[in-house]
Amino acid sequence: MSKRIAVIGAGPSGLAQLRAFQSAKNNGEDVPEVVCFEKQDNWGGLWNYTWRTGLDQYGEPVHCSMYRYLWSNGPKEGLEFADYTFEEHFGKQIASYPPRAVLFDYIQGRVEKAGVRDQIRFGTVVRNVTFDEGTGQFTVTSQHLPTSERVVEEFDHVVVATGHFSTPNLPSFDGLDRFNGRVLHAHDFRDAVEFKDKDVLIIGTSYSAEDIGSQCWKYGAKSITVSHRTAAMGYDWPDNWKEVPLLQKVDGNTCTFKDGTSKDIDAIILCTGYQHHFPFMEDSLRLKTANRLASANLYKGVAFIDNPKLIYLGMQDQWYTFNMFDAQAWWARDLMMGKIDLPDRAAMEADVADREAREDALEDDYACIDYQGDYVRELMEETDYPSFDVTASNEAFYQWKKHKKKNIMTFRDNCYRSPMTGTMAPVHHTPWKDAMDDTLESYLKN
Repeated sequence: MSKRIAVIGAGPSGLAQLRAFQSAKNNGEDVPEVVCFEKQDNWGGLWNYTWRTGLDQYGEPVHCSMYRYLWSNGPKEGLEFADYTFEEHFGKQIASYPPRAVLFDYIQGRVEKAGVRDQIRFGTVVRNVTFDEGTGQFTVTSQHLPTSERVVEEFDHVVVATGHFSTPNLPSFDGLDRFNGRVLHAHDFRDAVEFKDKDVLIIGTSYSAEDIGSQCWKYGAKSITVSHRTAAMGYDWPDNWKEVPLLQKVDGNTCTFKDGTSKDIDAIILCTGYQHHFPFMEDSLRLKTANRLASANLYKGVAFIDNPKLIYLGMQDQWYTFNMFDAQAWWARDLMMGKIDLPDRAAMEADVADREAREDALEDDYACIDYQGDYVRELMEETDYPSFDVTASNEAFYQWKKHKKKNIMTFRDNCYRSPMTGTMAPVHHTPWKDAMDDTLESYLKN
């Protein structure tokens, strides 16, 4: 096959795409040439931790939004690869909420086994992607950061797998420019120990707000105050944790909220979400969508309707992650290899409209889990991605929700059954709140 495929990003989504083509090759199929561009010096995307914030050593925006001591905030049984289980990788079943280093090792193990590293150009940033209607080709301009060398190449398809959790959404508040403490976005949060004995204000009610607040509590913050725009998270928080309405103004170290209450604060962490941001794509190719389960302008949540030769992976809000990226990558592979025929534009737009309407009708988080589980099942049924028990994965998510509602600070001490192997995870050797060592070696001592 003479086609050339450009994959931008070697995080979980980009690696899923490489693995999808490698799987087809192992089955004796003639596959395209695949070139993956990765700005960082190693694979893993957000799971490739760095201490750097702001700009990296080359003056490029730091991609990483990962922090030390992060543990999975959802059960591993909901993200397990169907073709590479935790038991295969570690030689045993492990507890249900692994820390970052453990998940990074797992992600890495599968692609090491697949032998796809030689398809990745590390330290290489994509500067520009354009499309020529006449030739039907994409022109990709990349730059090797250590040498500054630029390369211009033609590709038949482009897969954007850079994720959407690296460009912060940054609101402003009256007086924030005169605040006497530390202000940062969750993207630049690295170490909860920095906030030991501090009064911390968190803006937002996203998963990052919940988890960064919990991290700061675990590592000794004096108090946690969470400011919400619409509604409080409503969990049974520890005694030194309080939820308040939206921040209105800052005066020195005093923060005043919409209900008229105020508190002196040492540090403000903006957990205010991220933007879909693709500055390297020409405007006609740039995905513009809200953060939601049904991404705008993507047929089957994957193919860019304005130019279906362009693929976007992992652009949805996510309950499912790694195995959803796999299902998308396998489907995208079959589309690019000519195994899947696209309907006309009207039908593709109707597909998006239907997904949006069904999402808008969802009543609660449990319905959202079912919705995304059905989406993963739909893509799997149209490809040869190894089928797995989506219902069992949904059940792990249901139990996770219930355990969080019961006790937000102990939910990670629970365990679940693998939808891939049917085996039960063991209880971790140390309760999460007491497990200060998040290394791979410590975690695997079970």
